[in-house]
Amino acid sequence: MGGLTVTGTGDPYPFDLITMGRIGVDLYPLATGVPLAEAETFGRFLGGSAANVAVAAARLGRRVALVSRTGADPFGAYLRTELRSFGVDERWVTEVAGLPTPVTFCEMFPPDRFPLYFYRLPKAPDLEIAQDEVDLEAVRAARVFWMTGTGLSEEPSRAATLAALEARDRSGTTVFDLDWRPMLWREKPEPYYERALAHATVAVGNPEECEIATGESEPYAAARALLATGVELAVVKRGPEGVLAVHRDGTVAEAAPVEVDVVNGLGAGDAFGGALCHGLLAGWELGRVVRYANAAGAIVASRLACSSAMPFSHEVEEVLGRAGGV
Repeated sequence: MGGLTVTGTGDPYPFDLITMGRIGVDLYPLATGVPLAEAETFGRFLGGSAANVAVAAARLGRRVALVSRTGADPFGAYLRTELRSFGVDERWVTEVAGLPTPVTFCEMFPPDRFPLYFYRLPKAPDLEIAQDEVDLEAVRAARVFWMTGTGLSEEPSRAATLAALEARDRSGTTVFDLDWRPMLWREKPEPYYERALAHATVAVGNPEECEIATGESEPYAAARALLATGVELAVVKRGPEGVLAVHRDGTVAEAAPVEVDVVNGLGAGDAFGGALCHGLLAGWELGRVVRYANAAGAIVASRLACSSAMPFSHEVEEVLGRAGGV
């Protein structure tokens, strides 16, 4: 893995994965099918797409760090404690004075309705990541770098994210999680998605997110359009229809949905992302990577939480074994 030392540490090798983007506190009713107006008890969990992907990969044994920011408040302290407990390095998760740590509520109406309510005002601290605060040497050295569309939604996070992508210059594996959250944008996203795709080697999104990035929502057309931007691997998550992955070399892999009793579908995509990184790092053939990531996502969809629901490798292998796939 080389002898490069990550800046500020004595670590003799770079991180397997560095994620950059959203973090916050998720508050979920402890029962499904209960509207927020009627819910009386809630569970508190670490949340945010970049944080969840980091946890998912750490659960699978990868050495992971997160670049993000929280408020200088008790919820921010809670999130850093949770990251450490999950094995995620939080040295680059810093505080922003004067901005509260974001809170997200959800309602759970299985199998397919999970409304989200973001409380990120006046501004989320994770959008205050500044370019001069990002350890570009560490980002460049990471075997995989993962960034999200939300990180492009506002300055200074937009400039910091694009600087990290430029520092990578498509070295190693650079993943753009299309992560389209329309309620978090005040500008047209397309120009910034185009700039980010110019530096990514992997693009991951559902059909709606692919349409924002390319104008195409039909899975095969979207995958071709993503490849046309220069990425090497396009991954289209199709929900109950499974997953499509197309590589620039012509390899096509599909994974059928794994049958589970859905409890909360919100963390499935992040579990998929962490497992996708794990499989790419392992050098598996594409079909195995996609099946493994798909199974990880299904496991989390069958559980209440997101971060704490991320599966360990033996759990993923058990699901694959029952489904007849490896």
